[in-house]
Order: sequence, then structure tokens, then C-alpha cells
Amino acid sequence: MMQSGSLSKQRCFFHWQREAVARCPECGRYYCRECVTEHHDRLLCASCIARVVTPSASKKSIQPISLLLQCLIGFIVLWAVFYYSAQILLAIPSPVHEGTTWKDFVK
Repeated sequence: MMQSGSLSKQRCFFHWQREAVARCPECGRYYCRECVTEHHDRLLCASCIARVVTPSASKKSIQPISLLLQCLIGFIVLWAVFYYSAQILLAIPSPVHEGTTWKDFVK
């Protein structure tokens, strides 16, 4: 439950006997000096820092799917490059492969 009033009249959320020195901007609760920590130029409580610092579970589950999709796309691109390179080589007439075409130019 959030308390109202000025900061000087507030008490720490965890230590009721201590005067509050800061209010966490994330959860809105008041805390003493021992219960807040500076994180990116803001004073946050430990539970809000843990929530901000740790990535969410949904982001972790997306990464393997993304990696699998990238590997699949890479495999398809490589297959297409090698397949069409082979098709181009097969389209070259056989005298070029046998070396008889060059003999006609030398004569």
C-alpha cells in the first residue's frame, strides 16, 4: 500500500523504524539508504533493479527460433548459389570442356 505525504514523514517499506530517503520511481514505494541503489542515474529498489536487469522469459524463447530460422535461410541461399552455379556450368557446350574449341583459334 502506498503512503502519501512528504518524503520527510515517510518510513522505509522494509524497515519501518527508519526514515525514508528516496522513492523508487518504478514501484513508487519509499526506502531507506540501505534499500536503494543507483542504477543508470536513478535510485531503484532491489526488486525493481532485478526486474530491469534480467531479460524476460519471452525474449529467451525467441532466440532459438530466430537462430534456427537464420540457419535455414542460410542453407537455402547456399543451396541456391551452388545449384544455379552448376546449371550455368552445365549450359556451357562440351567442346569448351574438352579443349577442342581452343585448337580452332590456334590454327
